[in-house]
Order: sequence, then structure tokens, then C-alpha cells
Amino acid sequence: MERKSSAHYQRLHRQRLREKGLIKKELWVLPEYTADLLAVEKLMRQPRGAQPFIKEGIMSTTTPWTIDTLHEALGSSPLGQSETVTLELLDGAEASLLITMDDYGELPLFLAVAGGQIVVEAYLWPVGQIRDRDAFNEQVLRTQKLFPLSTIGIESFANGEAAYIVFGALSASSSLANVIYEIETLADNVIKITEAFEPALRQGAV
Repeated sequence: MERKSSAHYQRLHRQRLREKGLIKKELWVLPEYTADLLAVEKLMRQPRGAQPFIKEGIMSTTTPWTIDTLHEALGSSPLGQSETVTLELLDGAEASLLITMDDYGELPLFLAVAGGQIVVEAYLWPVGQIRDRDAFNEQVLRTQKLFPLSTIGIESFANGEAAYIVFGALSASSSLANVIYEIETLADNVIKITEAFEPALRQGAV
């Protein structure tokens, strides 16, 4: 699978939103309302009067998830039933779930269950695309709270490439509602992180 910079998905995401007739508004709120605002924003992307459908009995669990049970539950959830999300179980020594978010320009997210945790992550950019890594790393640390439930890190891949990723982690016993919220929040944060840090990228990287 070819890895693409998050800027690619950012452009496609903006295009999809415009095609849906959505408009961008800038708001100023206190930091503690960030997660609430994100939830309200998602509701306001639906027509007035539309109510999100929640299938009774699948939104919580007391037994820790495995990648197989989570794949099945997500597939039966409103997220998995949406025409804008594709789920694919990737078999291997450490099985994972590929979640393709069509509304975000077919942004790929990867979900894994290990060590009592569920981890959802997305690829941002190769380390080499950052003009000044020291300054960028400091900026990331200072602005981390602006992106709820997500952390930016560096990961080395099998081909030797080092790249920035963004990820979120939660307990393997979390409710399905919280897992879905984590997935949707991470997708939103990929776009917001790319918008926030575009000036730090080398010319031509976006």
C-alpha cells in the first residue's frame, strides 16, 4: 500500500466537504470545550432534524475487545454501515484493522488491539519533509492539547523510513461508542494537524 502524505487527504477532505454543501466557520472557545465542539460539529454536518442511529445493545462491552470481535462490532455499527467508511481486517502475526474514511479523502486509519489497549493511528509525513525538526518538535509539544485524544510521534517502518504519525489509545474494555469516537476524532485531527503545521513542511511537500 502506497503511503501518502496527510496533505493529500486534507485536500480531498476539503473537496468532499464542499461537495456536500458544507461551509467552514472559525470559532473561539475555551480549551475545555474542544471535545464538545467536535461532537456538535459532527451533528451539524447532518440535515436539520436528522438523528444519529444507535443500534441498541452494541454500544458497550465489559469483555475486552479482540481484533476479531471489534471488527464484527464495528461492521454492525452506524460507522461500519455507513457508505463512507470501509473496514478491512489485515491478517498477519499482529492482525490489524484498516479503516478507510471516504469523507476524509479515503484517509487510511489503522487499528490494533494489544496489551490491553486499542490503538488507532494515521500516517502524517516523512521526517525528511520537515524543514526544521527541532523547532517543529517543540511546536508539537507546545500545541499537543489542541488535538484532543491524539498524540503525535515518530515511527520507523520496515523499509527504513522514519515518519511522523498521529495516534490515540484507549482501554481494550472501552465501550464501542468510545472506540468509534476515537476513530472519528483521529480522522478529524489528521486534517487539523496538517492545516496547523503546513508552514513547517518543505516547499512542495503539501
